[in-house]
Amino acid sequence: MSALQGITIKAAGPAVNKLPSPELLATVRTVIAQHADEPGALLPILHGVQDALGHVPAEVVPEIAFALNLSRAEVHGVITYYHHFRSQPAAQHVLQICRAEACQAMGAEALLAHAKDQLGCGLHGTSRDGQVTLEAAYCLGLCASSPAIAIDDELHARVTPELFDELMAEACGAQRRAA
Repeated sequence: MSALQGITIKAAGPAVNKLPSPELLATVRTVIAQHADEPGALLPILHGVQDALGHVPAEVVPEIAFALNLSRAEVHGVITYYHHFRSQPAAQHVLQICRAEACQAMGAEALLAHAKDQLGCGLHGTSRDGQVTLEAAYCLGLCASSPAIAIDDELHARVTPELFDELMAEACGAQRRAA
């Protein structure tokens, strides 16, 4: 029996009747099977789904909830509580700016403001050109060399607004420079 039969998924706005594709459901069920017997299986399952799909689609939340005997609200609450989880796919490039105390003391807030201005989006948003998703990180482990960022999981230290612009141009190529 599936958790998805006759389920109406409530999203922002009107309720949506959307079932996951068979391929999506198979991927999610594989991840669930790998972790369902672990204590505290929800987080490993959510990580596995996001690793496999790039995000945790709303339409798979009922399947995860059913498998773990949780409510959809409990699963949704965990997804929205942790900054790491995405409900929508990320852009081609993911930019994380460290917001931990050491980085803040060395200018991370000004760097974040610069990034928002250059990208045209806020945290958890996607740049005007659709190439970059901007996310916060709460310690990238470069406290002695702050402020730090990660672009597609590649760490960069002592990042100034000028270095930020160079790194983003390099990561995104000529398209970003032209945008």
